[in-house]
Amino acid sequence: MRDVAIIGIGINKWGELWNKSLRDIYVEAALNAIDDAKIDRIDSMYVGSMSPGIFIGQEHLSSLLSDYLGQGSIPTTRVESACASGALAIRQGFIDVASGMSDVVLVGGVEKMSDVDSSKATDILATALDSEWEAFQGISFAGIYALICRAHMEKYATTRNQLSQVAVKNHQNGLLNPHAQFQMKLTVEQVNNSSLVADPLRLLDCSPITDGAAAVVMCSMDVAKKISRTSSTGTPNRPIIKLSGSGHATDTIALHSRHDLTTFNSTTLAAQQAYKMSSLTPKDIHFAEVHDCFTISEIIACESLGFFERGIGALATERGDTSLNGKLPINPSGGLKSKGNPLGATGVAQVYEVVTQLRAEAGSRQIKNARRALTQNMGGSGGSSLVHIWEVL
Repeated sequence: MRDVAIIGIGINKWGELWNKSLRDIYVEAALNAIDDAKIDRIDSMYVGSMSPGIFIGQEHLSSLLSDYLGQGSIPTTRVESACASGALAIRQGFIDVASGMSDVVLVGGVEKMSDVDSSKATDILATALDSEWEAFQGISFAGIYALICRAHMEKYATTRNQLSQVAVKNHQNGLLNPHAQFQMKLTVEQVNNSSLVADPLRLLDCSPITDGAAAVVMCSMDVAKKISRTSSTGTPNRPIIKLSGSGHATDTIALHSRHDLTTFNSTTLAAQQAYKMSSLTPKDIHFAEVHDCFTISEIIACESLGFFERGIGALATERGDTSLNGKLPINPSGGLKSKGNPLGATGVAQVYEVVTQLRAEAGSRQIKNARRALTQNMGGSGGSSLVHIWEVL
């Protein structure tokens, strides 16, 4: 199996992009990644997108997006794993390059969510749950995470203020991210007093409805080394970012079939695979981008990844351990909470942030001496999870 590197990244400003279509949004991010990689060919493409057929009535993205990107007849695959579709596209691109089938692969993620009203968007999000035993009974995506949150509060004494501090931290980071949907400062009081969505979760505990895309160019290590060096001096132009570990796991889709609501078992299993492949441990990771679709999900994800003991994730946030200057910065991009959550693009955008940080190009949100990072992207309420580990060479 060949080593795989990232040589190009692209994104656009996320938000309610009324004047752009899904194809416009995707092509913009993809061209940015291609320009950043300084390449003139692509062997194949992978696109992550959860529900374009329901959001905008468009399926068959593989043909549509390769066409509008001007890539002709190259093999293109659209993949879906609910909100983890982007990270699954990353894994498929990794497998393609590592196997030797392709040398250069463009991996993108895209979702256009604001073309429907909020009630319709809520129904679409619920398709990531068990349609018969959960969604049909009337529970929403927020309702499922409210049950998870209440269980964590009862078992570990997690407090309302600790949940709010996750949102405050991520919005503080988002203020420093020019691509973030919400660039606004929050206080604990504002989060605590925002509208109740599903007890105990409030409006400012929830990630928003977002339009957006992100893309990366993956290639074999030989190609990366060739591109990274100038012809005149042989000096590297920029650091090479290696994908050192990849993990993918699933869990029961319905909460009632799980043994413990206070952990994401699929995340733990995917992380174990990624740690083993990379020969690293949680202590070796310098920062992480994790799936904070709700404030409680960041707390539980950090525990499930092995960063903190079970029940300590909320306290770690309260202590400042996960802040930009803390022991283990979490979501320096602003996370889903501030940056936005265009379902299929989220997992790819996490990689965009990681590469930006590892290249030391993150500006005012730059993490000092960052050399190793982890991304965790999750589908539904943890029915699927992908974990990737990245290192700068």
